Amino acid sequence: MKLDAIGFGALNMDKLFQVNKIAHNDEESYIIGSSESFGGSAANTIVGLSRLGMKTGFIGKIGPDREGSLLYNNLKNENINTNGVIITSNGKSGSVNGYVDIKGQRALYVDPGVNDCIGEKEVDNEYVDSTKVFHITSFVGNFHEKSINTQKNILNEISSKVSVSFDPGRLYIERGIEFLDKYFIHTDILLINQTELNLLMLEKTNAKDIIKIELNINKIQEEYGIEIVAVKMGDKGSFVSNYNESYFIEAFDVPCVDTTGAGDAFNAGFLYGYITGESLKQSAIEGNYIASRCITENGATDGLPDISKLENFINRNQIHFY
Repeated sequence: MKLDAIGFGALNMDKLFQVNKIAHNDEESYIIGSSESFGGSAANTIVGLSRLGMKTGFIGKIGPDREGSLLYNNLKNENINTNGVIITSNGKSGSVNGYVDIKGQRALYVDPGVNDCIGEKEVDNEYVDSTKVFHITSFVGNFHEKSINTQKNILNEISSKVSVSFDPGRLYIERGIEFLDKYFIHTDILLINQTELNLLMLEKTNAKDIIKIELNINKIQEEYGIEIVAVKMGDKGSFVSNYNESYFIEAFDVPCVDTTGAGDAFNAGFLYGYITGESLKQSAIEGNYIASRCITENGATDGLPDISKLENFINRNQIHFY
């Protein structure tokens, strides 16, 4: 079966706590409420793509516990192919404790569990090659580099017909350019936020530094031959570029409840446009739109719209693809 997109990354149960503020050194805050939702960066993006009508699959690992059962059933319920999901006989599934303040800003603490223990022999290369887009995100890898090494080995063997989408996240960015080099040389679409771009280029830019952002993107593209780079700029919007054109797209003005998963939601909208053959600009607009829906609800996926809402948005705004 030919799939539109397969994700490869962590599967986590997100335990989110609403707090009056994010506590810093020697500070205290208090919990207002709590909720539980499904997470994992690549998984969030694949859920978003599935709701937009894409044929999707996932590669990940879960334990024989309550969390693993819930994560697996959620993928099934979202119409995501689970042939690549490994259910281990021991160990615990991944989880994240998240703290979200009244402005929707967050702090996350990850317990990776079996996410970091995916061996190369547990992944079917034919399954990987059955997709148009292979979307990869980070593992923690503090105690086990197994899943990271598996990612690198798969990228070395992946079919040239598959487009590789890579969202490194803060965890991989902080490992430095030598670590990222093994990923970038295989990447066709780089999805990165502005803070990560600053860290990567060892400099600081702000939302007004569009020219500087574009110059940094060009350096990355020239060095590694990456076809498309999308920079997520939070409530300012996004900046996207390929070898022929670049666009800054302003964010949609919506009430922010929780920013958890906003970047993953952008990825879903942008990749939807890429897979369906839309222009770079329209793909970015759709990325911004899906992200704007995500942040109006708690959790990473509760606010993700289905294809009918996206189509209504397109028609309402008289967007014509070109």
